[in-house]
Amino acid sequence: MIPHVNSTAHSPDAEPEIQDWYRLDAETAILRLDTDPQNGLSTHEAADRMQLYGPNTLENKRRVHWYMVLARQFMDVLIFILLAAAVISVAVGEITDAVTIMVIVILNGILGFIQEWKAEKAIEALQQMLAPHCRVVRDGRETEITAKELVPGDMVVLETGNRVPGDLRLIKTLELRMNESSLTGESESVAKQTKPADENAPLAEQSSMAWMGTEVSNGRARGVVTSTGMATEFGRIAQLTQTIDREPTPLQRKLAVLGKQLGIFSIGISVVVAVAGWLLGRPLMEMFLTGISLAVAVVPEGLPAVVTITLALGIHAMVKQRALIRRLQAAETLGAATVICTDKTGTLTQNEMTVTHVWLLSDEFTVTGTGYDPQGHFEQNRLPIDCRTKPDLLALLKTGAACNHARIFKDEKGWHEIGEPTEASLLTAASKSGLDQDAPVRIVNEFSFNSRRKRMTIIEQFQEKWIAHVKGAPEVIIERCTRIADNGGDREMTESDRHAAVVGYQSMADQGLRTLALARRNLPKDLLLDEKNVEQELTLLGIVGIIDPPHREVPEAIRLARSAGIRIIMITGDAAATAKSIARTIGLNIKRAISGPELDQINDDSLKNLIKQDILFARTTPEHKLRIVSILKEMGEVVAMTGDGVNDAPALKKADIGIAMGIRGTDVAKGASDMILTDDNFASIIGAVEEGRRQYDNIQKFVRYLLSSNMGEVVAIFINILLDGPLILLPVQILWINLVTDGVSAVALGLEPVEKGIMNRPPRSAREPILNKAGILMIVLLGGYMGAVTLWLFHHYLVIGKGAGAVYTAQTVAFTGLIVLEMINVINFRALRVPLSTTGFFSNPFLLFAWVFSFGILLCAIYVPFLQNVLHTVSLRWADWGLILLVSLPIFLLVEAYKIFDSNNRIKT
Repeated sequence: MIPHVNSTAHSPDAEPEIQDWYRLDAETAILRLDTDPQNGLSTHEAADRMQLYGPNTLENKRRVHWYMVLARQFMDVLIFILLAAAVISVAVGEITDAVTIMVIVILNGILGFIQEWKAEKAIEALQQMLAPHCRVVRDGRETEITAKELVPGDMVVLETGNRVPGDLRLIKTLELRMNESSLTGESESVAKQTKPADENAPLAEQSSMAWMGTEVSNGRARGVVTSTGMATEFGRIAQLTQTIDREPTPLQRKLAVLGKQLGIFSIGISVVVAVAGWLLGRPLMEMFLTGISLAVAVVPEGLPAVVTITLALGIHAMVKQRALIRRLQAAETLGAATVICTDKTGTLTQNEMTVTHVWLLSDEFTVTGTGYDPQGHFEQNRLPIDCRTKPDLLALLKTGAACNHARIFKDEKGWHEIGEPTEASLLTAASKSGLDQDAPVRIVNEFSFNSRRKRMTIIEQFQEKWIAHVKGAPEVIIERCTRIADNGGDREMTESDRHAAVVGYQSMADQGLRTLALARRNLPKDLLLDEKNVEQELTLLGIVGIIDPPHREVPEAIRLARSAGIRIIMITGDAAATAKSIARTIGLNIKRAISGPELDQINDDSLKNLIKQDILFARTTPEHKLRIVSILKEMGEVVAMTGDGVNDAPALKKADIGIAMGIRGTDVAKGASDMILTDDNFASIIGAVEEGRRQYDNIQKFVRYLLSSNMGEVVAIFINILLDGPLILLPVQILWINLVTDGVSAVALGLEPVEKGIMNRPPRSAREPILNKAGILMIVLLGGYMGAVTLWLFHHYLVIGKGAGAVYTAQTVAFTGLIVLEMINVINFRALRVPLSTTGFFSNPFLLFAWVFSFGILLCAIYVPFLQNVLHTVSLRWADWGLILLVSLPIFLLVEAYKIFDSNNRIKT
């Protein structure tokens, strides 16, 4: 009989049947899976099940191909307008304009494609995390197979260091502990056993199960496979991640709105011009073509390219902030973030257990340093101590190092542990004291830790003595102690001593520390094998407090986020007490912790009210994290989500910007993210927020600059038509201005340094358009001035000009005047709120280069014969330059005077 179980089914007859395997006893599970606990499956049975359930792999149903990424670069309203402009240019005979526009569109698409071709790799990354091989029992023999050959009913053999190849119901365990942090967010390793777990136990408490992709940190086990492939917890998260669609970023939505506005405006201009010219007696077809040409002039051809280039250059700037960008708009989106939802383990904290407190009867100590790096020391009253003068402390540390199976080592990436993280923290603490750990410890017996005993004992033979080293839960160890270490010796333990020890470990627990008591006993030889009596009449050495410490920079980053108006919400799979302790340490003012089971009982409306308060979420599942992010987005928040585990992947993808950890982050989390922190430091996010705000500020600046320039062209051309004047600007001259002058200056504006006080502003509203009323007014006034001055220069030279060349001279002066006006006008957009004296004239060398380049190329356009022929220009005199400069300077002086006045008013208020 082949059972119906949770597994990837490739046959229509293989309908998976949901089983709460953790609630079943081992015998029932084996029976339902129709397997043999001793001999496992036969080769023939395994082959049959492989045909039914398929290989133990994760499917990617939403694979993104390169051509889809390329096509995505052209799904933009502005691009559509430019393509329409190219078609119209061909229709009216302006082939050069059409070719130029198409080149811009294609180059823009290629640039965006190059930056974004790091497609969705979440499922491939999941496969990389799976064990390539595993040991199973088949045909009564242990054998090694590839993980993809695993089928439901297989008996899997696990040892320390193994990665679990499928979801298993454990049937035999020996001191088994699992590292499930990548799946559940739990920072401490979890003890496993074979008894059924409680009904409705959350994933992190289903102690009779071992999950695909998690690691064995201690012990051995045998388990029967209940689920493979997409039916595992890993597969469920993969499927959840695949169902989430990428939503447009705030910038994409705003550029789409801007594109529609420009489209409506350009159509309106073409209609007004055609009707006005016709009413003035011009031929209707001539006015129609003129209106179309003017509509094309309204659209800033370089805008999409400048946006793309600015964001692409921003990617390189973000590397300095230790952040790698996977999507062009990611940094700008982070700058708009109003909420950062952050995981705890490995994000706010280092995911490295560290001894921070030691309680002895005679003294208490704190321990500096973090993680498994032995750099650090012991302090008392904030002063370093010499551990050699503290025999009680050395005795405790020696017992911690002896009663231990972990080891720590250093490679090119830093210090790491092998084995139980808590035990590794004891080794690190011993190293900080200078304790010699090279001398071998001769262990003659061991009574291992399990969830029932809650303690571990090893017996060391030292010369002709036998010493029992014991560690475990304080409440278990203290009740077995009759003596206590005191000032280099030991004495009988009194009730006062016992009370002091209880107060000591409870105080640590209240701070969110994990506590371990350490004790020892000198043994007679006849007790070496007597577990019951060895762990009695112990001498209490002391108690250690252990925590997964926060990154040092996190408290300051939290403060900066608060000053920038950004809320921080902790969402963790860890226990509430531990999460609240870390929150206090880093400066998060938390009034309430909501657990996953509580969250299940709260409807969306109530959650929206709760989420406005100072809360954190503990014991959460991937679905909980996804729901919280979704609710925040429904509330109009721009949500950034950080994480490093498999359990974070769905929420990372759903958030406006997903931020994965680069060092400790799983490849799954990286694949679902938009940004990767290369130093795993939450504080780097705040630097990235500042960079994102700078990018958006600069996008606003060059959008306004480009549109004010185009507005100047439109005003000059439109009024000139109404005045029945000759053509003021030739199409090739308009294209030259828009691309060569405006394009270079706009890119330089995109590199403008960050403005002072940018992190003291609240996040901008998600509803705020790129062009607000103030921006539109600025464009109209400055564009109107440039158009009026250009028109005046043109008609002034028509009036004073002589001969057939007067029109060419007037056109050249108008062309030159408009470029000079735009070169001066660009200074107005270096800062939207403060005068040039505050930003500094030389603070943006790229703009100075753009100035020199634009002016040099303008001189070539006017004085180089080849370009004179192309652009239909003539040489100008010194007097012409003087007049142009004289009428152009007010556009800067008037705006600068207003900024100084406004800045002084803001300072007074």
